[in-house]
Amino acid sequence: MKGLWRRAPRKTTSAQPRLLVSATPGIPFEANITIWWRPKRSQNMNLEEQVRHDVTAAANEVAQNLDATDLPAAQDAINATVGDLASSKTPHYQLTQVDILLGLSSASREILIQRQADAERIRRLRFLKEQLYDDPALVALDRLENRSERPKDDEVAYIQRLARSLRANESWWQPLLEQWEQLGAGFSDTEMQHRAMRALIKSLAELKES
Repeated sequence: MKGLWRRAPRKTTSAQPRLLVSATPGIPFEANITIWWRPKRSQNMNLEEQVRHDVTAAANEVAQNLDATDLPAAQDAINATVGDLASSKTPHYQLTQVDILLGLSSASREILIQRQADAERIRRLRFLKEQLYDDPALVALDRLENRSERPKDDEVAYIQRLARSLRANESWWQPLLEQWEQLGAGFSDTEMQHRAMRALIKSLAELKES
């Protein structure tokens, strides 16, 4: 037994990268795993697949809580956690070192880049809406300012109409549509919804004439 325990650790590597589930939907990690280990008993010499399975399972448990957007941080977290297995007790083998190198497939990288671009575009649009497009006058000024040449009169008139339309939508049509949605939600039958709409239009017309 002592002679067996003093032998140099065995080295096990993955023939192919192992897929680890990440916290980023649809983007798994590709893990190249290298393990150094010793068997504990001479009658249990064929343990390589069990060692590989146990380490991969432990790595996957950690990986599923980590985002694929930061590979270095995920790799450090997995190695730190799985490395603790070297000090844990197992009945048939002893780990001496575990080294896991994370990567992403080319398809996953492309998906991730596109998602990040989409997220940045949405963030920019929200910023513009909050800082610019909620004020129709600023929308018109922005269009005028970004033109290299002086706009034609009909273009200026169109921008002015657009600004007025946006303001009217915010102050009049949007609240009206919200009220209509609340009114229509009270009727499950389509015909009743149409009748309620006609009644609302009639009421508005009578209010205008009064």
